[in-house]
Amino acid sequence: MINLKVFFRGLRSLKGARSPAIPLATCFIALGALLKDAGFNLQQSAASSFFTYALPGQLVMAESLLVGASLLNIFIAVWLVNFRLYPMTVSLFPLLKHKSQPKWKYYLSCHFLAVTSWLIAKDSYKKIDQRYRIDFWMGIGFGTWTTAVLMTLIGYLLSDYLNKDMMIGLAIVNPVYFFCMMIDAMKSVSISIAVIGGTLLGPAVYLFSTEWAILFAGLIAGTIAFLFEGKNGY
Repeated sequence: MINLKVFFRGLRSLKGARSPAIPLATCFIALGALLKDAGFNLQQSAASSFFTYALPGQLVMAESLLVGASLLNIFIAVWLVNFRLYPMTVSLFPLLKHKSQPKWKYYLSCHFLAVTSWLIAKDSYKKIDQRYRIDFWMGIGFGTWTTAVLMTLIGYLLSDYLNKDMMIGLAIVNPVYFFCMMIDAMKSVSISIAVIGGTLLGPAVYLFSTEWAILFAGLIAGTIAFLFEGKNGY
């Protein structure tokens, strides 16, 4: 059974100035409008967020459909974009694991994984009894996931009132939130190297490779930070 007290504590973590709910909502409003432009109906748009819940992957899917890509190409593209969730899963779930908890909780709650929920969980898990950390995580994840689904529907219904500039503005709020959260997470030398290094390398690599700039910048900065931490123990 789920410990409802801890579950709702995780759900309440979406409140306050640090809540990801508002930036998450703005992005999925823009996504809902984009899905309508791509030819999705209301049910398909809701199902996209309900079953996928990965904004970059959903954007790739919608844009690929707009240009007439094949289903195989769309599948591979979405899979590659969402592969970023794998290292996040590996780094988070060992912190939530407890032998008294059934495995179905871990399998089910993997669906809730996103940068927003991951950041909150990584920042707060030490405050929760290890036995109930998975229940806390499920509260966080359920809150962000339901926000995404509901805002996709709202964005779809409001699409006629949103022009291109408004959609771009809504879509960029969440990345800005991520960046601010990463700055806040700079509590060690290695993390600071990763964040600052990635920020500086991104524009530099973009001059040579527009398509791979973010990947290469993150890979290089993250590897340097990892090696530095391993050598110095920071």
